[in-house]
Amino acid sequence: MYQEIINTLNGVALQQLSTERKAVLQPLIDFVQGKVNAGESVNLNFICTHNSRRSHLSQVWAQVAAYHFNMFQVSCYSGGTEETALFPFVAITLQQQGFEIYKLAEAGNPIYAIKYAADRVPIIGFSKRFDHPFNPSSNYAAVMTCSQADEGCPYIAGAEKRIAVIFEDPKLADHTPQQAAVYTARSLQIAAEMYYIFSTVAKAN
Repeated sequence: MYQEIINTLNGVALQQLSTERKAVLQPLIDFVQGKVNAGESVNLNFICTHNSRRSHLSQVWAQVAAYHFNMFQVSCYSGGTEETALFPFVAITLQQQGFEIYKLAEAGNPIYAIKYAADRVPIIGFSKRFDHPFNPSSNYAAVMTCSQADEGCPYIAGAEKRIAVIFEDPKLADHTPQQAAVYTARSLQIAAEMYYIFSTVAKAN
């Protein structure tokens, strides 16, 4: 893994999560732990309305945290209730936190390669519906990262488990002087919580 990402993980590992937030994360920990205990693959599809910000950050940091704890059976995906585009500042934020970002295709819905380690296949980032063929169609947990998607999409086909892990939308700061600070903070919050999830599973094994 790239050293700057390791440094970021070491920083978020020191964060203390509230009791309330740990309770929110526990169902996802339980899902991952159950799969690991059974020797099965772990597929996580992070879902928000537009698949443009929170779901991508969650997908990326979950995949990185799993790799950090040597859980190579974990595959992370993202999707939305509708297709839009990955918001460019998400890619900028991840790049500032140590990722190598390559734009593979332009157009209205660009495709990015998000690389976190020299020896791993990059994460492919682009906006898509949760049921896009790029994502698993069965044997996965649907992790709802925004309240709108959680409320507006009551049924996720093929999902073994539906888990709500809601994050505040950084979109509120778009095109304001606070944009960089808000996106950085949200990315680090998600990184800290994904680190906590996979560190908890790692400690149980």
